[in-house]
Amino acid sequence: MTGWHYNRCMSASTTVPVATPTPKGCLWVVATPIGHLDDLSPRARALLHSVAVIAAEDTRISRRLIEGRETKVRWVVLNEQSEAKALADLIALLIEGQSVALVSDAGTPLISDPGYRLVAAAHQAGIQVSPVPGPCAAVAALSAAGLPSDRFAFEGFLPAKTGARRQRLMALSEQPNTLIFYVPARDLPVVLQDMAECFGGQRLATLGRELTKLHETVRRDDLAALQVWCAQDANQQRGEAVVVVAGSTTPMTQIAVAELTRELAQALPPSQAAAMLARLTDLSRREAFALVEQQRS
Repeated sequence: MTGWHYNRCMSASTTVPVATPTPKGCLWVVATPIGHLDDLSPRARALLHSVAVIAAEDTRISRRLIEGRETKVRWVVLNEQSEAKALADLIALLIEGQSVALVSDAGTPLISDPGYRLVAAAHQAGIQVSPVPGPCAAVAALSAAGLPSDRFAFEGFLPAKTGARRQRLMALSEQPNTLIFYVPARDLPVVLQDMAECFGGQRLATLGRELTKLHETVRRDDLAALQVWCAQDANQQRGEAVVVVAGSTTPMTQIAVAELTRELAQALPPSQAAAMLARLTDLSRREAFALVEQQRS
């Protein structure tokens, strides 16, 4: 019987074969360095040198993490293009009892990277999922930003098109939480300009660029000053960046809530619009849904 073995339970009169499942593998979600290779934890290093299978976005990048490994490892490419096929293969391996390490090119997997579907499928299949924590660019930038960190929202990458990007920033403009954005450094001048226009040029922010790398930048200033500085210094337009922006200190007005509700109701289904409205304001989910329904009536 594939996937099962028999134990014999002894009693006074008989031997009864009892089927027990073969242990499944574990899906390890392993954080890797965002720049400095010495940031790979000893636990992560040991696991990557022993696990049977490693799922990686780009094996050419991840191979450097297992230099000197004595045993062979099976690589599975898991990126946006291959995720559907890789998912089925990896779940099958896990069910067979092989453990899998999931890594991204840099930092903690799933944070603006592929892997969510694999983790969800593993849970659905009854497979153990265990994190091996470590570097994360968003958290690293927040820790050095000098901005309130008791409540923050990770927004990831903004839309590439100007109109959609500004619409998103306007929707966030009165959020009281500190906001964290991933930005390709080449786009910093235009993104910071949009932030200054939507949030106000005097809003405090911190730029973290090429964190932990040789040419690391950590600079705290208002958005208008950061925009001018990045536009004038071509070196600041190279690599990857995290922009941490202070939250609004002005409560959202009723007019602003109504405008946001109208935009969300036009762009999203009612349930999604209400969920986002509740997240961006102090409204309860029920109150937000009622406002969205009013806009649609």
